[in-house]
This record gives sequence, structure tokens and C-alpha cells, in this order.
Amino acid sequence: MYELNNGIKIPKVGFGTWQTPDGDVAEESVVAALEAGYRHIDTAAIYGNEESVGRGIKRSGLNRDELFITTKLWNDKHSYEGAKQGIDESLKNLDLDYVDLYLIHWPNPAGIRGEFETANSEAWRAMEEAVNEGKIKAIGVSNFHPHHIDALLKTAKIKPAVNQIFLNPSDAQPEIVSYCQEKNILLEAYSPLGTGKIFEVAELQTIAASYNKTVAQVVLRWSLQHGFLPLPKSVTPSRIKENFEIFDFVLTDEDMEKINSLRGTAGLALNPDETTF
Repeated sequence: MYELNNGIKIPKVGFGTWQTPDGDVAEESVVAALEAGYRHIDTAAIYGNEESVGRGIKRSGLNRDELFITTKLWNDKHSYEGAKQGIDESLKNLDLDYVDLYLIHWPNPAGIRGEFETANSEAWRAMEEAVNEGKIKAIGVSNFHPHHIDALLKTAKIKPAVNQIFLNPSDAQPEIVSYCQEKNILLEAYSPLGTGKIFEVAELQTIAASYNKTVAQVVLRWSLQHGFLPLPKSVTPSRIKENFEIFDFVLTDEDMEKINSLRGTAGLALNPDETTF
């Protein structure tokens, strides 16, 4: 477990559901993840699979207090009323009384470009109210750069607990990482395995073979050893299980440095101030 800056405990690995189709695929993958030992599930309103994720959670039979569930505010609801509506819609879709973590998904959507500071401040105010109402345990951000967080902190009463970003050996985003670590904001890594291209990197294949582990396991272990929280996604039960088996080995300092040097091998993060959505 990691401890967030508000004292809440969060499992060190989460199960990602980005690009997991709604319906049986999402539901079954969540069931498989919870059976494999995951206790942290990450979804978002824009993923379109909250209802299926919720059904998978219910099917697991696990007590709610054993689970850590995250969802996110989409770009069309960056306002006080919009965020209130978004929170309630997600709770309804997930069929939950509360979520453990709620994030602003993108800091500067195309629809509010130039006005993001005010828009995020208003959305954050609604999220803070939801914390006080017991609908959310912790709040945070996603894809935020330091200047977006600096702007938010001008009015925030609750500091962001998390910044979820594209984070893997292909793009370790050192400036954002350093900034968040200084402010005690936990870094969650979405696309921790890159875009699939990372499996083709010869250096990683060699390192993985030396530990008798898969490339995925090595890259997820790299994430943990940096103090990140990886969110691997899969819909294949064997891979789901495999991606969770990363606590029984440690990468050497030499191998960590080799992996650190692999920038650009599996894609780079989008600039949130230049996105078209």
C-alpha cells in the first residue's frame, strides 16, 4: 500500500480499464482481476464502461471496504454544476455509494482552452464538497503539468492526492515527476506498458530473460521501484494474473538505469495544452 497525502491507503498496483469495451468484456476482466488479487480498479466516465465495471465489482462478492475504485471527470463537465452532475452519474453507473478516488481527467480541454484555471477551480470546488458529503474519499488530477497544478492550488482547499499520467520507460516525464514528488502527490502510471511497442524493445527482452520474467513484469516492476503506481490493462485472464506477479523480484540499479534510458521506444505523452478534445 501507498499512503496518500490525506492519509488514505491505496494499493500499489491498479487494474486499468481504458479501451476495455463495455459489456461482458469489461465485466469479465474486472472479475478476473479481482480473482487474481487486484483490489484497485481504475475507470473513467469517458471509457463508457462504468456500468460493466460496477457489475464486475458486485460479482466479485468482495466487501466494499476491501476495494479501491477510481473514476474521472470528463472534459464536458469542467464547471461546478457539471462536476456535481458528473460525480453523481458515475456513482449511479458504478452502483456505488462512494468512490475512493475521483480525478479531473484532463487539465485544459479544447472546449475551455484559455479558461482552464477558472473551470478547474469550479470543478474542484464541487469535488471538495463531494468529499465532505462522503461521496469521494480522495481527489486528484490526471495529465496535469506543474502549471496546471499551480493554478489549481491558488483556490484549492484540498491538495490533489494523485496525478495520473502517461508514464513508462518510453516517457518518464521527469519534470512532472519531480514536481509531484516534491509536493507529495502520488504519481499513477497509465499505459505503464507503453502502447504495446515496448514488448519489441530488445534491451527489455534481455533484462526480462535474466530474471525469468516477462517484459511486462519487468516494466511494471520498474514503475514500482520509482515509487509510481502502475495501472496495467488487459482483458486476457492469464495476462491479468501475470501483470500482478511483480512483488517477488527486484531490479538491480544497473538494470533500472538501462530501462531509464529507453525514451521514445513506445510513444510519448500528449501535451494537454494542445489536445483537440
